[in-house]
Amino acid sequence: MRPVVRSRLAGDAVEVAPTLLGLLLESRVAGSVVRGRIAEVEAYREDDPASHTYRGETPRNRTMFGPPGHLYVYLSYGIHQCANVVTGPEGNGAAVLLRAVRPIAGIGVMQERRNGRPERELTDGPGKLCQAFAIGSGHDGVDLC
Repeated sequence: MRPVVRSRLAGDAVEVAPTLLGLLLESRVAGSVVRGRIAEVEAYREDDPASHTYRGETPRNRTMFGPPGHLYVYLSYGIHQCANVVTGPEGNGAAVLLRAVRPIAGIGVMQERRNGRPERELTDGPGKLCQAFAIGSGHDGVDLC
């Protein structure tokens, strides 16, 4: 498996979003490897009222204003972690939310992390995806390239 080239993740979030579909996402935590194919995404530009960057940069959303190819992770509703791919350019708060992944490897590990849920329910939502992949706030800013 080769890392994605940063230039593929750089650009307008709406244009980058479709290029993420079909790419592999892999997580290696505590000796466990899980892998899945990105199946659903959602783009957020700085001028979108639904975007975390709509009102400008804050300590919480600072990663979204960074260079493309980094992971922006935030807590949604105080419950679920959500992961986004920052698309940049630096200084422009734009990212693509990872909404769903099709599990490929480490399904047993994902099921443990998701309390025994069936495979079809492991990663079919942003919070579920992060739980199955053990993505948390400590991963905010991680370089995906």
